[in-house]
Amino acid sequence: MSEPQQPFILAVDIGTSSVKAGLYDGAANSVKGTLVSVAHEQTLGSDGTVEEPVERIEVAVEAAIDRVLSIAAELNIEIAAVGMDSMASTILAVDSDGSPLTPVYTYADTRTAEDVERLRTELDIDAVHDRTGAMQHTSYVPGRVRWLERTQPGVAALVARWLDVPTYLFTRWFGTQDVAASYSISAWSGMLNRRELQWDRQLLNHIGLRTGNLPRLAPYTEPHSGLCPAFASRWPKLANTPFFPAVGDGAAVNVGTGCASPERVALSVGTTSAMRVLVEGDSPQVPRGLWAYRLGRSATLLGGAFSEGGLLVEWAQNVLRLPPLEKLDSELAGRSADAHGLTVLPFLAGERATGWSTRATGVFEGLRTSTSGLDMVQAMMESVSLRFALVADLLLPQRMPGLRFVASGGAVRSSAWWLQTMADALDAPVVVNVEEQGTSRGAAILALHALGKIDSLHDLQPQVSATYQPRPAVTAVLRAAGARQRRLYDRVLA
Repeated sequence: MSEPQQPFILAVDIGTSSVKAGLYDGAANSVKGTLVSVAHEQTLGSDGTVEEPVERIEVAVEAAIDRVLSIAAELNIEIAAVGMDSMASTILAVDSDGSPLTPVYTYADTRTAEDVERLRTELDIDAVHDRTGAMQHTSYVPGRVRWLERTQPGVAALVARWLDVPTYLFTRWFGTQDVAASYSISAWSGMLNRRELQWDRQLLNHIGLRTGNLPRLAPYTEPHSGLCPAFASRWPKLANTPFFPAVGDGAAVNVGTGCASPERVALSVGTTSAMRVLVEGDSPQVPRGLWAYRLGRSATLLGGAFSEGGLLVEWAQNVLRLPPLEKLDSELAGRSADAHGLTVLPFLAGERATGWSTRATGVFEGLRTSTSGLDMVQAMMESVSLRFALVADLLLPQRMPGLRFVASGGAVRSSAWWLQTMADALDAPVVVNVEEQGTSRGAAILALHALGKIDSLHDLQPQVSATYQPRPAVTAVLRAAGARQRRLYDRVLA
């Protein structure tokens, strides 16, 4: 690799379980030795609770930035801009002073199911889906507003604004409430009118919000600068550096993995999973079961997401006492597809795409005394691949020449067997890039684009390290397994 070239970008990726930060050069190559990771932990409950004190996320993000700035000083690197992405559909309520009233509620918190079901009866959900690109579901904010009013009316009465995590952090760092949220991060709330690029007034009126209860909106290219005195003292090298508004982590992954055109589709499997394609021009029609989130004024992210992914593998390791996925991979590679006799609905954390059920749970059909832990984890991982195939059929009704699925995320990259199974289930090539940190790389590319250093999000394509071709015989077996999974879904949840 050639020597790193200016300008240098500090990329911050606020993930579900950790914050990653690092430096990228003007060609979006990571600068060796600068990547850091700081863990943080959400609180989980059997009632559907998935939340975290915002202070815990603050500490992790700011510690990650501290560490990268220390490394940058040692390397004598000047930082031209800060680019950010965040786990999306996170929300917290603040009072009139901007102080937190609630923890951060994530997309995975399902306690709002009752409120969402009521909204579904009150709203024209197809019309709202068309305007906002989002279904009525526990992943989104409208049900959360209703839930807080129902369960904690005293707290709800004090709420001045609802903020996503990075916008809240910007109010802290810049010492002002006048901080814009990007169209991208706001779209994940389920309340952005994707055509008008404004908060959807009809939906807000229905749930009792005003636009003043939400951040002002801006493209990700509109920077903030001028840290408040406390943070200018803590981060003097960033005191007047442009900080670009955070985008959703899914958007960053697409850009960072080179999926900025319709023939390259992002397939991400971390703790959770998603499949997305970036579409330029007017915001497209959204197939029922999928979502559409704006990235900027002229680009839309179209796709579907699942609460299941690496979470299932982690559950299997903990509950079934299985070894790490890297050690299971060779054993899985020696097994025939769908030979375990199991059909799985992998909704341990609820369902998003494609049915958006508020009452889905995990289901195993076909368990016997002969069923092994390896059978179960294989069936679960195959079931996720089959869910991807469902989304692909909605997302890509017509396959264009040269279509490739680009896999990213620690869970799927850890298993060559799973990558091959994805190719078989999708009946299309699946590629893996050399660069492992596609999300933070995407945040860096978006910052470079906002600075005017590159003309297009297509300009900096990553290198491919491996390609997995579908095997027709296995594709046929998995297609039959997918039909069986759909029948089980219809019996249990339809």
